[in-house]
Amino acid sequence: MKFINFFYDKTFYKFIIVGVINTVVGAGIMFALYNIFHCSYWLSAVMNYIIGSIVSFLLNKYWTFNSKVFSLKEVVYFIINIAVCFFIAYAVSKSIAFLLLSGYSKTFQENIAMFIGMVIFTVLNYLSQRFIVFK
Repeated sequence: MKFINFFYDKTFYKFIIVGVINTVVGAGIMFALYNIFHCSYWLSAVMNYIIGSIVSFLLNKYWTFNSKVFSLKEVVYFIINIAVCFFIAYAVSKSIAFLLLSGYSKTFQENIAMFIGMVIFTVLNYLSQRFIVFK
C-alpha cells in the first residue's frame, strides 16, 4: 500500500514535469554537442547535466519540494547526488549499449548510451532528491 501512496505524492508529478523540461533541454544540448559539434561522449553528457542540474535544483527546491530555507548542506548533497547519479547512469548505460550493440558504429552506440543514461539518471536523481537532498 505504501508503494501505491508513493504515486499520489504531489511531488512525484511535479518532479516528472521538471524532469521532462530538463530532459528536452538537456537532450538538445547533449545531442547537439555530440552530433553537430563532435564533442566527446563524456563532455556532451557532462554539459547536459551541469546545465540541467542547475535548473533542476532551482525548480525542485522551490516548486517541487517547497523548500524555503537556504542550506549549504542541501547544495552539497545535491552536487554529490548529481555526480553519483551521473557516473552510475553513464557508466552503466555505455557498458550496456556497447554490449548489446557491438555490431553498430561507435556513434550509434554512444547515442543510444546517452539516451539510456538519461533514463537511469532521472530515476536515480528523483529518488535521491526526494529522500536525501530535500527530505
